[in-house]
Amino acid sequence: MTTPQKPEDIVKAEGAQLDFSKDMTYGGYLHLDEILNAQHPLSPDHNEMLFIIQHQTSELWMKLMLHEMAAAVEHLRNDNLPTVFKMLARVSRIMEQLVHAWTVLSTMTPPEYSALRPYLARSSGFQSYQYRQIEFMLGNKNAAMLKPHSHRDDLLAAVQKAYEAPSLYDESIRLMHRHGIAVPESYLQRDWTAPYEASMDIQAAWLVAYKDPKTYWDIYQLGEKLTDIEDAFRQWRFRHLTTVERVIGFKRGTGGTSGVDYLRKMLDVVLFPELWSLRTEL
Repeated sequence: MTTPQKPEDIVKAEGAQLDFSKDMTYGGYLHLDEILNAQHPLSPDHNEMLFIIQHQTSELWMKLMLHEMAAAVEHLRNDNLPTVFKMLARVSRIMEQLVHAWTVLSTMTPPEYSALRPYLARSSGFQSYQYRQIEFMLGNKNAAMLKPHSHRDDLLAAVQKAYEAPSLYDESIRLMHRHGIAVPESYLQRDWTAPYEASMDIQAAWLVAYKDPKTYWDIYQLGEKLTDIEDAFRQWRFRHLTTVERVIGFKRGTGGTSGVDYLRKMLDVVLFPELWSLRTEL
């Protein structure tokens, strides 16, 4: 019978480095001291740690989402569609992670949340400047949503930049024009801060690609990648709604919104309307 190796012998046999007194460490590279010491519960309640970490990790995922979307828009402007597809696919997967994050938070019961809620004061996810940038980059423009960030010039500048720029969908429409599909001039140069308005002409443009995907394969693929993103975004919003209703019922949100009623209204917002309506025409 072979004598089992001792754990320390296995490590030595693997040649694993054990002395990091002169080398960069895993924790140093990831700045784990800063990250793991960034949780500062205000209440004595055990469950506040879950609440903080769930929202902090969601903000990290949103940071990556913005990183990918900004790069995707730049590649879209340069007609580098294979790279765009890769980045947009990653955005959809990030949204799936955010959906699952609500599942973890839903383990918090109403009495547990009620114990920490007074300590939140007026702070709310409604004030997330990264979420607002994502919404603006996806085309859901609303000037009123700039106001919650006006107390800090740097945050307002970041949100305003996304507000004033063409959205991901705007850039996709402009790309169709560059690739020979007829698009109304009013959709190529417009007030980018105005909410997007659905158009039968834009639906007709997408239908050119969807009815002849072999000829317009890249544009057809782009349409499906955008549909994937909106599909995932809807699920993210829906899980937010159901989690909030499960934990606080129909109480008003800490940020002053109507809570569940407000979130339910947001479910009706359609980001890329023609990509959904065209399916009826196929």
